[in-house]
Amino acid sequence: MNPDDTHDGLSPPTQWLLAVRDRRDRAAFGRLFDHFAPRLTTMMLRAGMGRAMADDVVQDVMLTAWQKAHLFDPARAQASAWIYRIARNRQIDILRRERRPVPDALRPSEDDQHDDDALSALALDQEATRLRAALDALTADQRAVIEQAYLGDLSHTEIRQRTGLPLGTIKSRIRLALERLRHELKELR
Repeated sequence: MNPDDTHDGLSPPTQWLLAVRDRRDRAAFGRLFDHFAPRLTTMMLRAGMGRAMADDVVQDVMLTAWQKAHLFDPARAQASAWIYRIARNRQIDILRRERRPVPDALRPSEDDQHDDDALSALALDQEATRLRAALDALTADQRAVIEQAYLGDLSHTEIRQRTGLPLGTIKSRIRLALERLRHELKELR
């Protein structure tokens, strides 16, 4: 990556994805793949997929990230959130395909399926709005470490290196922020 093209303040995965988006940078994509492939594999295995299927899904998710990088907007989401959303959608697609066949008489009409999709999209949008509001309710210090840890996918040590804060302060801010988010979002469970 050319140092002149860096995007200060963005996580390394977001910078890599921007390099893929802007310059189709294969080296940046390799770093992105190396970073996310093990995390996505773990996510798929925890969801109950077999290893072979999990590997296939990860390959598909990362291929989608390469092909659709032009749609990535760092103002809307960090790279991790964007890629995990692709993975979650792929999981949903697989679950839908694996369902047992439904007799034609019981199969929902096209309109019902569109209604279900619209309701799911609306519910997801409402959840995202509530999450944004809950994040906005955090103190600036808490929000900063939460964004770095969970959206930027940085370790506590990496956050310490970036901010100069003591490790105990970082852990404390994350713990307090998560408690507050848990309280604010308890109805979503």
